[in-house]
Amino acid sequence: MIPWLETDSPFPDVAEALTTDAPGLLAAGADLSPQRLLMAYRHGIFPWFSEGQPILWWSTDPRMVLMTDQFRISDSLKKTLRKVEREMAAGGRWQVRFDSAFEQVMRACAAPRRDGPGTWISEDIIAGYTGLHKLGYAHSAELWLDGQLVGGAYGVSIGRMFYGESMFARVTDGSKIALAYLVRFLRRHGVQMIDCQQETGHLASLGAAPIPRAQFLAHLRNTIELPQITVWEPIAPLAADS
Repeated sequence: MIPWLETDSPFPDVAEALTTDAPGLLAAGADLSPQRLLMAYRHGIFPWFSEGQPILWWSTDPRMVLMTDQFRISDSLKKTLRKVEREMAAGGRWQVRFDSAFEQVMRACAAPRRDGPGTWISEDIIAGYTGLHKLGYAHSAELWLDGQLVGGAYGVSIGRMFYGESMFARVTDGSKIALAYLVRFLRRHGVQMIDCQQETGHLASLGAAPIPRAQFLAHLRNTIELPQITVWEPIAPLAADS
């Protein structure tokens, strides 16, 4: 049995998360206010639930993470990234932006997919994370083609820790291009780890891997108190380190 949280309830210790039936499930209830979401992320907890369910809070073990220096860029993606970079420099059809259309990115991530229904991103989730965005804690990476949003990713940034939430693509590799720019930016600013929460084959193909929750939490404690990143501007993924 998991605890039911009221709006003023603290989260239980993540060690109390279920290990069978629904591994990682920690609690239910409370709300999706920016303050509650920040409290959750600071403790390695995230919300994930389907329409019609109560708010469910999770802390999975192991935890899927992407180390920014392990991000895999395939040869075909490198070719596409060079094309995008050239066109951006020349004022061409492609653009990469950060934080110019945060809610649009969220709604695109929530839209029905070609191979199934929409995601778990509800109106309440959108409201909570747009609230975080207004406070400077949630950010989007966006790919634009001829003035249209065609790919993107969003997540939560606390200190020098980034928590990836979702991605979408309306053109081939649209989400990967946006992610490549985001990873490069985060790496330049000293962010070593991106929390991916759930283990999937797609994330593994990009270089993500599971680590023990204890290791994840130790990294979290060492990074969330570092100075917040305040200026978000795309950096070309294939640029040399400096």
